[in-house]
Parts: sequence; structure tokens; C-alpha cells
Amino acid sequence: MWRCTVPNEPLTDDAEVLSQIISSMKKLEPDVRKRIYRTIGTFFQLEATPLSASNPGDGRSFSENEVPRSPAIESNFSADRAQTPKQFLNEKQPRTDVERVACLAFYLTHYRDTPEFTTLDISKINTEAAQRKLANATVAVNNASQYGYLAPAGKGTKQISAAGERYVQALPNYEAAKDTMAPARRWKSKRGAKAKP
Repeated sequence: MWRCTVPNEPLTDDAEVLSQIISSMKKLEPDVRKRIYRTIGTFFQLEATPLSASNPGDGRSFSENEVPRSPAIESNFSADRAQTPKQFLNEKQPRTDVERVACLAFYLTHYRDTPEFTTLDISKINTEAAQRKLANATVAVNNASQYGYLAPAGKGTKQISAAGERYVQALPNYEAAKDTMAPARRWKSKRGAKAKP
């Protein structure tokens, strides 16, 4: 069942709200996505088309490809999606191969619509980002999984974990990023202690 998490503080940035909605909707099946889309339209009594002096709204319902967006949302979201992997890595400033893998996984998920990826995908996007070659990509990906940044996605693929997403979002503030991983590492530590005889 799909759940929408409500942040502790209200979102005031249109682009941030839109980004979160799209990120959540992408995870849903098409029929569920359409149902939620129609429900939101009904709940907020959305107009059929954007209101303007020349077109005050004609009462027709718009399709998913005709969702009206404000210029601010359109430009901010488009600019965000257009960020290159090189720019993204430069902004996040990962210090280790493991952090770099987490950042590349985040980029693949949110900028390339590739939520499930292989080690080869990570290597390719690393090259595209003009980063130094990973000494051993397989080891780096496995280590990122051990640290909790990645999780199995099935059939030999990986996906970025929720903790990994929070970590990358906090970068380049390394102290804040480290704090995001504390709960996951405490849970892992407790689980390991229980496993011991």
C-alpha cells in the first residue's frame, strides 16, 4: 500500500514538493498512479487547463501529459533533472569510493530513472562523471552495501537504500550525513549481537 510521508516542517519550495510527488509516484503501478492522480485532481478541484487571460478554462479534464505547471516549478525541476553526473558529484564531493558509489546510485535513481542497477551501470556513470576509475568496482559496490547505502533489488541488481538516499542528500555536510546513518548502523549492530551465540 502506498504511503505518503509528511515532513516535520512544511515544504515551501514548489520544486521540492513536485520532486517528492514524482519520486513517490514513480514507484507505483500505472493504474494506481492514475487513480491517485484523479483523486488529487478531484480533491483540490483542479481546473482542466491553466487559467490565463486568453483561456479562462473550458472545463475539460486534462490527461497526465497535460498537467499544468507554474513557470517556477517547470524551470527549477528541469534544471535539476538536467544536472550532469559530473556536476552532481562535484556538488556532493564524496571522499571515498563507497561514498562515490552511493552518490552515483542516487544519480542513477533520480536523474536517469534507473532505480535498479548493476555494478557495470555504476562504472559507466562513474566514467561519464569524469571521475577516476574505481580501483575495484565490485568491491566498492559490495562495501556500499555493507555500509547500508545500497540494498539488494533482485536478479543481481542493487538499489539505493532509504538510509543511502538520506546520506547523499545531506552531502557535502559530512557530519549531517553521518548522523543520517546512525539509526541504521545501531540496528545492524544490535542484529549482529543477537546473532552471536
